[in-house]
Amino acid sequence: MRPLGSDEATLGRRLVTLDEATQTLARTSEFGKQVKLSRVLSALRRVLQLPGGCAALRSRAAALEDAGLFLGTDWAQPQILIPALSPGSLRSPNPDTVVLETVSNLRLLAVAKGDYQHPQISAEHAANHLSQVLAINLSLLFTPPGEAERHQQGRMADVSRELMHHLVQEVGYEKVLEHLVDEIWRILRQRPIQVEQVKRMITQIAVARANPDIDLGSSGLGADRLISSLYGTTDACREDPGVELYGTRLESMDDSALQYEATGFARSMHDTGLVSPYHAVLLRFLLSKGDYLVGEALGLSSTGRDCLLCYHELVHHLIEQSVQVETAQSIYGLALLLERGILYQPPVAPALWRQLGLQLSPGANQRLTEVFGTGVDPRVRLLSGVLSILGLPLGVGQGDNPTCQSARALSQWSYNDPDYLLQIVAWAARDDEVVMHFEGQAISSREVTTGVATTPPMDLDPVSLLVVPHLDRIYAEMGRCCIGREGDPHRWVNPEFHGWWSGRGFRINVDVATGRLTDVEEFLRHFYASHHPFYNGNQPLIHPQPAGVAVTDSAARFVGWHAITILRVSLDPQEAMRVYFYNPNNDSGQDWGDGVVVGTAGHGERFGEASLPFEQFASRLYIFHFDPLERGELAAVERDQLDSAIGYLHRSWGADRLPEIVTATDPQ
Repeated sequence: MRPLGSDEATLGRRLVTLDEATQTLARTSEFGKQVKLSRVLSALRRVLQLPGGCAALRSRAAALEDAGLFLGTDWAQPQILIPALSPGSLRSPNPDTVVLETVSNLRLLAVAKGDYQHPQISAEHAANHLSQVLAINLSLLFTPPGEAERHQQGRMADVSRELMHHLVQEVGYEKVLEHLVDEIWRILRQRPIQVEQVKRMITQIAVARANPDIDLGSSGLGADRLISSLYGTTDACREDPGVELYGTRLESMDDSALQYEATGFARSMHDTGLVSPYHAVLLRFLLSKGDYLVGEALGLSSTGRDCLLCYHELVHHLIEQSVQVETAQSIYGLALLLERGILYQPPVAPALWRQLGLQLSPGANQRLTEVFGTGVDPRVRLLSGVLSILGLPLGVGQGDNPTCQSARALSQWSYNDPDYLLQIVAWAARDDEVVMHFEGQAISSREVTTGVATTPPMDLDPVSLLVVPHLDRIYAEMGRCCIGREGDPHRWVNPEFHGWWSGRGFRINVDVATGRLTDVEEFLRHFYASHHPFYNGNQPLIHPQPAGVAVTDSAARFVGWHAITILRVSLDPQEAMRVYFYNPNNDSGQDWGDGVVVGTAGHGERFGEASLPFEQFASRLYIFHFDPLERGELAAVERDQLDSAIGYLHRSWGADRLPEIVTATDPQ
């Protein structure tokens, strides 16, 4: 280990080199800055690898920005940066990306502390941003780099952690945990199926609370509810005694005490969407105590309780074979499945009996074991996933994969056609093949080699993990069947891929050949007339409809095309008309720029729904389906509503897609 004085001397020399490179960059014209930038980035990397590097760069943040360090990147506009994207940058295998993210955060720290008066972002905004960055990257404070991180990032893995330690010394833990708790609740309100990351964040909060050297202030109180939902939900497990000791305690309880335990777990589960491992121990124990206590532990209303009593034997088998400590989250799926009443649909109960006895193919066993490990039998893992997806159809996420179409299909089938979903799962898990039809032509996933995704997805729930690769290949093949047809292939693919309920009427406002906007007003009139209750005869949407949106970032710049599902259109509690939709991208709460902020709570959203005011949603819409036999009043759509939607469109993704204006000249 080198003496401290040696590090200080080395840091001094490297800072001299950095200052010289920064001055050279500042003197270089904008056209030539990219050539000089590599020397600055290299010098920054060397400084950040030494103790005191973060503090030294904080004082140089203004000079670095003025010199053009962030020129041509999103970091050049700090007011639009999104904290949720920082983990990808700080863990990037590209060292330059780590450096730019690190220096940007140090710049914001200088702004927050009043050392740097920035023209684009206030001190309050900067401090708020840093608190969120720290909250989202809390694991960097408490865990050293793993082997995979070391292999991917090398010494830059330590740079990210040093940044977090420097920031938390300046910002403090209280604000950080306050933001982290808020972020967890924001995610939980969307009721995702996959909650492992949320559970890890709650565990990190619990670790921080147990550390006497960390002052949490008042923020520690808000974390209690989250921690207790997993580790101390009821009096009998308040001190987190371990599942074996808890099981022993249950054996000595009378029915009154067991009911108290059951209602405590059920209340917490429905309140947070999280299930404690102790809940699984209790539910399995209650199977021998009668359906009343089972219903209490599931938190069932009269609807769910009736379903439990009608399908008593099936539910007991589902609990016995799917509910374990490691798969406790499936309890929530089972409870909501019963509340939805889908067992009353004649094919669903027999399909679940088939699922209980389903033998998985070797390929399916291998996939589930590779992703989820060997701690739980793959059949149990899949069954627990089936219960979750049937209970939470809007909780399906696409992960970090370009498979939004497939995730949307799974969600729609669970929402609208659960027995078909169970059939698809059986084919994929048992036969390692899914067969669908496109205009009468059978398409086998086994015979199609390529899909939209170039690598097999790994970050999905058990059902999606097995089914999405098959659906992705079939979807891509359906698209290939449309080659040579004029127009957008979604016109034909969506009804064949998703189901008969997808409207055969189709509208698009982008010219496929040129990418420019076309017939925007006619497009909007059709959307208003087919979906807005004031113009379609107050007809509610009957079936969920596939649609496509142009996603934009917080600066309203085009990001890409994305598949969503329109669920319903209605007035929100503030009497504003909103579109409620399903977004498969794991987190629906997004800022799409120009004041278009997607809501997930507070505007009448049900769990899992995203929403926008009608005209804002219409401005980001580029394709939709409708029933051509149920046309509304196109001419009745008010001019100011059309102008509002067109204004949002032209100020965002449509800005550089406006049709070319052709000026006609009189013949001479």
